[in-house]
Amino acid sequence: MTAAPDGLPPLAALDNARLDWRHDASGEAAPHSPAFDDVYFSRHDGRAETEHVFIAGNRLAERLGAWQAPRAFVIGETGFGTGLNMLCAWACFDAHAAPGARLHLVSTEKFPLDREDLARALASWPDLAERSERLVAQWPEPVAGVHRLWLAERVTLDLHFGDTAERLALLDGRVDAWFLDGFAPAKNPEMWHPALFQAMAARSRPGATFATFTCAGVVKRGLAAAGFTWHKAPGFGRKREMLCGEITEPPTDDRRRRTPWFTPPLPRPPRHVAVIGAGIAGASAAAALARRGIAVTLVDRRARTELGTTHLQGALYVKLAADTNRQSRTYLAGLLHSRRWLAWLDPQQALWRSCGVLQLAMNAKEQARQARFLANHPLPESVVRGLDAETASASASIEIETPALDYPNAAWVKPMELCIRLAETPGIAFHRGEVTALRPSAIGWTLEMADDETLEADQVIVAGAVETAAFPQTASLPLQPVRGQLSQLELPSGSPRLNRVVCAGGYVPPAADGILNFGATFGPGDTGTDPRDADHEANLKELERGLPHFVGALRDAGAELSPERLTALVGVRAASPDKSPYCGPVPDAGAWWEAYAVLAKDATRIPEEPGQHHEGLWVSTAHGSRGLASAPLCAELLASRICDEPLPLEQPLADHLHPGRRIIRDLVQGK
Repeated sequence: MTAAPDGLPPLAALDNARLDWRHDASGEAAPHSPAFDDVYFSRHDGRAETEHVFIAGNRLAERLGAWQAPRAFVIGETGFGTGLNMLCAWACFDAHAAPGARLHLVSTEKFPLDREDLARALASWPDLAERSERLVAQWPEPVAGVHRLWLAERVTLDLHFGDTAERLALLDGRVDAWFLDGFAPAKNPEMWHPALFQAMAARSRPGATFATFTCAGVVKRGLAAAGFTWHKAPGFGRKREMLCGEITEPPTDDRRRRTPWFTPPLPRPPRHVAVIGAGIAGASAAAALARRGIAVTLVDRRARTELGTTHLQGALYVKLAADTNRQSRTYLAGLLHSRRWLAWLDPQQALWRSCGVLQLAMNAKEQARQARFLANHPLPESVVRGLDAETASASASIEIETPALDYPNAAWVKPMELCIRLAETPGIAFHRGEVTALRPSAIGWTLEMADDETLEADQVIVAGAVETAAFPQTASLPLQPVRGQLSQLELPSGSPRLNRVVCAGGYVPPAADGILNFGATFGPGDTGTDPRDADHEANLKELERGLPHFVGALRDAGAELSPERLTALVGVRAASPDKSPYCGPVPDAGAWWEAYAVLAKDATRIPEEPGQHHEGLWVSTAHGSRGLASAPLCAELLASRICDEPLPLEQPLADHLHPGRRIIRDLVQGK
């Protein structure tokens, strides 16, 4: 696969696996791959083979039963297939692991099954039916990248769609036990090559084990060359032998030679984390940590009940660049992540609606940009597709005069109510107050409050939008305030209905609870929170520019579209100079300027020194107007880093979000 201009694999749809169903020795139909002329499993004994080769071969029952580490036990797999191996590992975990243990599954797949084939294949195992249903319900679109699924409170699955060796080379995380699976080496030689074994070794923890059904010479040689020791063990059924083994001393991860500053801090398991800011960034981060069994104090100036007192609707939506870049990759990953996360968190859709989003092409320039985007990004139509004006009109149920990009699975969300739901996650204590200073302490951090009270925490996440930079430790983060005013109209009966969120210069979702939200204005550098009639006028003008027929129908229904009839919701968002969020450990800016000063003279002279960070201090901020697409993914990113788990993003994309990236950019550019 040819790399994209940003050095990552192309941002594109993957080919679904093609299956036919052949009768095995038992006379029952089993899934077969005509491309590789091999079966996924035998309907008669496939479950028993998985238990023998991968579960017993890695001694999982014994190891999970003895697992006492604060982090999750991580299983990596080279070839997800039908998911049978992962479901069996989950069942083993449930049967043997201690109550406080957690399981993290990581599996690669280049040719994912479609949802229907997956469900049919797993129907062969009735005792796994409940687990299969959870997997199928969250099954992602066939888009290259990382897709995180929440199988249970203590079980997480990361699906890495794409070439196995390529995906493992991009993985930021380490593995305790490997399921070395896939079609047989003779059937699929492209997978079983040295790069695969080297990537496995580099992503292994000391003492990581592996098991595989094959004893092929190419596998034994590849494993040994990568540093694994192996031994033969009795195989299953007609396979006389299989391989098991381990790696005692994994090789040093050399990916940081070019970016030593992004070397993450050594993990320090937390017992108590304070999160400053109860907006979507802070509340989702608090909930992600609480789900991992960590005590969280969520601090905000407002009372928890004040977080959701309006009829605000936000759009879960992104505007992707016509040419591939890391920002677009990150936001697309965030969009897909948030969509699964909302469905898992609120399956009844009390706080959101999966209605889709139309991005209008209002002029020739935008139409050309959208056409270039579609040509450059052959994504599934279930993710994004181009529509002409007639089809866009039908999808929105109102006449639209321009073509558009359609995101069928995008949504609108009630963000304030969502924040309340997240703040009520068991394990979160809400504290109303203003943090005025952060002081390192013997246990971690002391939070000094405006009322002279103090709070103590092992670690701290600052998620306070523009106020994130109010502390000396975070003051180096370049943040720009952006004022936005949203207009709300109480609709008369008989008003027209939208079926889609429609975006152009602003956005308007389908009305909820009889209220139409539309806007919002964009005021960089403006921190005023006073409602302004001029902004209502601007929102009305933008609404009519994008949806003139909708506005006409509103007037015909008796809606009074004038500033004095509108309610204003004003907020000040935070943006970064490059319009990507900051998510990660807080750099010690002074130490970075000193350690990497040579970059200002010669950007090719890269020091070996890892970046220094303020220990136990993290940020999630600068989400701007796309926080619903970025903040939940950033929450998982932070929780995974803090808890020493594999990340839900490829390493280059996690680096793209690092709060220290501007320091390095400024040094290289001589600023």
